Amino acid sequence: MTLIVDVASEGVRAPVSKARLREVALAVLEAERVRDAMVSIALVTAARIARLNRTHLGHAGATDVIAFALQTGANEKRTPVVGDIYIAPSVARANVLRFGGGVREELERLVIHGTLHVLGYDHPEGDGRTSSRMWRRQEHLLAAGRKGSARRATAARLPAGRGLA
Repeated sequence: MTLIVDVASEGVRAPVSKARLREVALAVLEAERVRDAMVSIALVTAARIARLNRTHLGHAGATDVIAFALQTGANEKRTPVVGDIYIAPSVARANVLRFGGGVREELERLVIHGTLHVLGYDHPEGDGRTSSRMWRRQEHLLAAGRKGSARRATAARLPAGRGLA
């Protein structure tokens, strides 16, 4: 089993470490029982993601996340999953101001969202988006990851031998 996730930043800052974003993507791959994958995550400017959005999807303007499944591995178990995910932290910040929540959580949500797209999940646009199977899976994985992070942080603060069960 080989799971490779690389996170790069193209001149932008994010309040979540690259290591944490990598950990989130790996958790999704493991939860989805992916055995072999190579996924790249790039944190990019709003201008860069707007160009990607126009060039590859035919949409105008910046978006928060774009994912490209280069190879899903769905047809054959031995075929690795390969994909690229682009996230614009500035758009994520704007979404948080508009809809509420925290920027760290939103960036983790976008990593999960992009990873699920790379794995072949999709959702409708409009009203059905937040009730779709993909959205429900995304929010489940986000909640599970947040609980796991809290558990690990608490265990790290406890004296030796006092970890959580």
